[in-house]
Amino acid sequence: MVDTMNKLLEVKGLTMDFGGLRAVDNVSLDVYAGEIVALIGPNGAGKTTFFNCVTGIYKPTHGDVMVHPPGKKSQRINGFKPNRVTTFGMARTFQNIRLFKNMTVLENIMIGRHCRTSTSILGAILRGAGSRRQEQETVDRSYQLLEKVGLVDEADEFAKNLPYGAQRRLEIARAMATDPFLLLLDEPAAGMNPQETKDLDELIVRIRDDENISILLIEHDMKLVMNISERIYVMEYGKEIAQGNPQEIRSNPKVIEAYLGEEADA
Repeated sequence: MVDTMNKLLEVKGLTMDFGGLRAVDNVSLDVYAGEIVALIGPNGAGKTTFFNCVTGIYKPTHGDVMVHPPGKKSQRINGFKPNRVTTFGMARTFQNIRLFKNMTVLENIMIGRHCRTSTSILGAILRGAGSRRQEQETVDRSYQLLEKVGLVDEADEFAKNLPYGAQRRLEIARAMATDPFLLLLDEPAAGMNPQETKDLDELIVRIRDDENISILLIEHDMKLVMNISERIYVMEYGKEIAQGNPQEIRSNPKVIEAYLGEEADA
């Protein structure tokens, strides 16, 4: 259930310039606890650049990115490195899958747990009681996440040997291993067949409901977006042109002209 009193991500007037090109122009966006929010728009609209600014890959030219972690102090994260952004509780996946393909499925998840462990290099070498306990906790949590995404039977398989849809699910599980309160998914359904997309649709909702993780996603599959999103933001040429619930977006003339076209009536 969406908690409109509990804002997790607050982006105000985000602008990103690359030389003379303005890729994102004064875009604002909020995500609340328990919410699935979609960011849509044509190719080149600036959606991934927006994600990169929010997650620390780029430092925005102007604007503010504020996170409000549950039970913790709010923080402006402009200019923070991606690993530091992750420690605040935001994790992301990428349009192009970025797994450690020559490592096992389980090892990929365990790497995701690294930012939530405190064992030093010396502790890992000496394998004291604390180190062994954390290692076991990491393994246990990793298996739980593989169970969640339906990959527990493939735990010892190399990531490169998984089917494409399974690699997508593994990347989502690895992001979840960082214990985020907000998960940012960059085109998670890209390249998936209809059955894989349907499974992904169900998985995203399950993550929100069972793990209490809010979701912000970029996606071109309009059926998936309309099925699972509480709110949708629409970008074109770096600017926000609309926001609203799926019905409002489906019937918005600006959105139909810019992006949805005849699909809006499908």
